[in-house]
Amino acid sequence: MTWWQALILGLVEGLTEYLPVSSTGHLILVQRVMGIGGQAANAYAICIQAGAIVAVLGLYRHRLRQIGKGLIGSPGGLAGRRLGLNLVIGLLPAAIIGVVFDDLIEAKLFGLKPIVAAWFIGGLAILIVAWRMKQRSRRRGGRSLEQLTWQMALTIGFIQTLAMWPGTSRSLVTIVGGLLVGMSLAAAVEFSFLLGVLTLLAATVYKIHEAGPIMLEAYGWWPMLVGSMAAWVSAVVSVKWMVSYLRSHGLELFGYYRVAIAVVVGVLIICKVLS
Repeated sequence: MTWWQALILGLVEGLTEYLPVSSTGHLILVQRVMGIGGQAANAYAICIQAGAIVAVLGLYRHRLRQIGKGLIGSPGGLAGRRLGLNLVIGLLPAAIIGVVFDDLIEAKLFGLKPIVAAWFIGGLAILIVAWRMKQRSRRRGGRSLEQLTWQMALTIGFIQTLAMWPGTSRSLVTIVGGLLVGMSLAAAVEFSFLLGVLTLLAATVYKIHEAGPIMLEAYGWWPMLVGSMAAWVSAVVSVKWMVSYLRSHGLELFGYYRVAIAVVVGVLIICKVLS
């Protein structure tokens, strides 16, 4: 892997990780276009998520301080302690199911055809949810992050397991999951980002343990550093843009984008330009 390939993959990872468009799907597509594949490439795509994790840690450091104060028992730290517990509860389903079915998922679903299907179905789901949100917003705004219960967090956690299908998007299903359990859009997005930190960290550590030596033997440290740095910078830009955009817009843009990219890539597969 060259430095410019690592740079492109890092930029793609950071830009798409927290948008509801599937970073894994985009990375696999870009890898195919550049002629990169195999176990080392799959591990690399997951490990450069470290840059995106750092981006959210910096942008949401006030929430992390709140959680930290709650965990050490500081006065007034109940809200932070509850949020930290809810994040752990939300992580558990994906952590357990991911470890059990990781090899099967990588063998059966890490292909362009399953990704195209997930892009298209997810795009339609976003458009349906966006329509329902408009109807609901006329009646009520939804719960805040402070009103999240452990039962709601667990439900979102189980919904997050759907994102193990590449192309589905972890941020998509967790945001939709938050909306389905009654959260406001702003609260659902923030919980999705924070839950993503734990989920991506767990996935990165697991993949480094499982396939880190294979990845480093194939590519070395330099592409890993370049990709992670690029992911960090682009994730900061992406998250700030998304939060700003959703203050005055809905999710429809991402639904239309997913449907469009599914159609384009599907046509390229049919025409045997991609395989």
